[in-house]
Amino acid sequence: MRLRPIKLLQVGGMAALLSIACPVFAADAAAGMVKNLTGTVSIVRAGVSTPAQVGSEVMAQDKIVTGANSSVGIALKDDTLLSAGSGSVLALDRFAFNTTTYEGSMSLRILKGTLRAITGLISHHSPGAMKFSTPTATLGIRGTDFIVDVP
Repeated sequence: MRLRPIKLLQVGGMAALLSIACPVFAADAAAGMVKNLTGTVSIVRAGVSTPAQVGSEVMAQDKIVTGANSSVGIALKDDTLLSAGSGSVLALDRFAFNTTTYEGSMSLRILKGTLRAITGLISHHSPGAMKFSTPTATLGIRGTDFIVDVP
């Protein structure tokens, strides 16, 4: 979330200028961050693959790809923790989270590999708003810790 000043103009012939910090929910706001990794991990954004590093931002619409003998740990803004193993491909299709009300939604596809997820505030405050999909199934999550393996 970025803060952007708001300027108020003329009020009754008198120029009033106020700068108020208001939250702006930018479409490009990070959904989370890479917390740890081993081996080769890439983030594919808008068709461009970039090597991931600890601290790399993860955005909605990103794909996370782990190489052989590699893994990645990602913490999302709602405190969801994702851990992907070797040879995994994850697609974070949607992520929206309001830090004030703790409401939001998330959709993640596990295209290949293994994923362990410990869900955060979205699943606790908005039951049914968190979805994990595989090529053959969709999981509706309501606050839990689970592992998925997609060969």
